[in-house]
Order: sequence, then structure tokens, then C-alpha cells
Amino acid sequence: ADLGADVCHLNLHKTFAIPHGGGGPGMGPIGVTKELASFLPGHPIVECGGVKATGTVSASPYGSASILTISWAYIAMLGAEGLTRSTEMAILNANYITKGLEEYYPILYRGTNGLVAHEFILDLRPFRKSADITEEDVAKRLMDFGFHAPTMSWPVPGTMMVEPTESESKAELDRFVDAMITIRREISDIESGEMDKEDNPLKNAPHTAQMVMDDDWSHPYSREQAAYPVAGLKERKFWPACARVDNAYGDRNLVCTCPPVDAYAESS
Repeated sequence: ADLGADVCHLNLHKTFAIPHGGGGPGMGPIGVTKELASFLPGHPIVECGGVKATGTVSASPYGSASILTISWAYIAMLGAEGLTRSTEMAILNANYITKGLEEYYPILYRGTNGLVAHEFILDLRPFRKSADITEEDVAKRLMDFGFHAPTMSWPVPGTMMVEPTESESKAELDRFVDAMITIRREISDIESGEMDKEDNPLKNAPHTAQMVMDDDWSHPYSREQAAYPVAGLKERKFWPACARVDNAYGDRNLVCTCPPVDAYAESS
């Protein structure tokens, strides 16, 4: 009500400490004004919602309620001042990375002063034309640097949305900037013809330990470039467990690894 809105959805994934990735379960509390409270949805088993509830919108009456305890603890420990400071740090971190990458990548939706909010969007679409490199190639290559890829193709297809949050150290932010600059230089090598368009570190990423140690190495780039594209990885390396997967093939050819149904049958 203080914001002037009748309905407000609270996205817990950053401001209130809930991880963004992982595929769920989702949890987004929705606050309404007192005039709308009586229309909040109910549940056939648990008494909840408003007196004029129209039905059920969630399988469980309070969604993934256990997630709320994490956000509650986060809010209770930080307090109003701490939450404000956390938000300021998230915005600062996003702009710090933006400044480090603005010479290497187009950045969408910046304000009048060239600043961004708590996240920013790297436009990777030009590289599809210049080097046949997609946002997926960049995401997979980031795994070689020890990073889980940021959000891909949302809200703009062919882009990467980066949300550093308030909790990352300056060293980790610098490490991400160095990784993205290194990837941009690899793209430049493809654009100039110095590196092959089909057989390059981005198209073959991620590189597992098994791939790098295999006696059969036929790629035109070195094993060192594949696994240790920056010097710091020689001291701290996270090895991807799985190499590149053909996503389209996997979507069309489902392989079930579960035991057959009769394996679950109880003996009489």
C-alpha cells in the first residue's frame, strides 16, 4: 500500500537471500491491500485465504513454505539498515562489473548516466554473425573458468543477464571480469581467422579433466588454453563433470535411467 500498488509480488531470489538458479522450488509471496485480502485463494484441505476465496492456485496452501524461513531469518538478522546496505552493495557490484566489461561487450538498458541497477545485460548477438558464437557457447566456456553461467536469453534473446548480488567479494568480481575479457579475446581470434570457427575453446567447452588428459588431442588450440585460460586457474580449478551436451538431441531422445516399473512392485 505504501508503494501505491494494490498487489505486490516479492521476488525472494536475491533481495531476500533465496538462490536464483537450480530450477526451484519457486516461492514468491504476494501481498495485497486490505480491500483485496478477502479474495486471496484458499485450499480444499487447509483453511487459509480470504472469505471470498475463489479456489486453489497452488498444490500446497502456502507454496514452498520452508523457503520462507530462510528469508525470514535473513531479514531478521540484517534489519532495515542491513537490507538497505545489501541492496546498495548489489547495485555497486553490478556497476563495478559493467565498468570492467563495457569496452568489450555491448551492454543494454543503461541509465542516463551510464549506470545499471542490480543486474545488467550483455548483448552477445553480434558474435553470432561475426564468429558463429552464441550465448550458449559463452555460458559453456564460463564453466572452464569455474563459473555457473548467468541467466541466458532473458529478457532479450541472445543475451546474458548478470546479477552479482551483494555477497560476492571484489576478488570474485575481478575473476569474473577477467574470464569474460578472456572469452572476448577468444571470440576476436575467431573473428580474425586466427582461430577455427568450428574447432575452438568456446565450441568445445566445457573441457573436462578426462578430455584434457586424453592421449588423443586433435584440437588446434593447446590443452593449457582449454583448461587453464587464465593463470589463476592453475591454483584454484573447478573441473566440469560433464563435457558439452547436444541439448536438442537430448530433448528429442529421452533416455530413462530409472529401474523398470516392476522393480518397485512389492513382493506378496
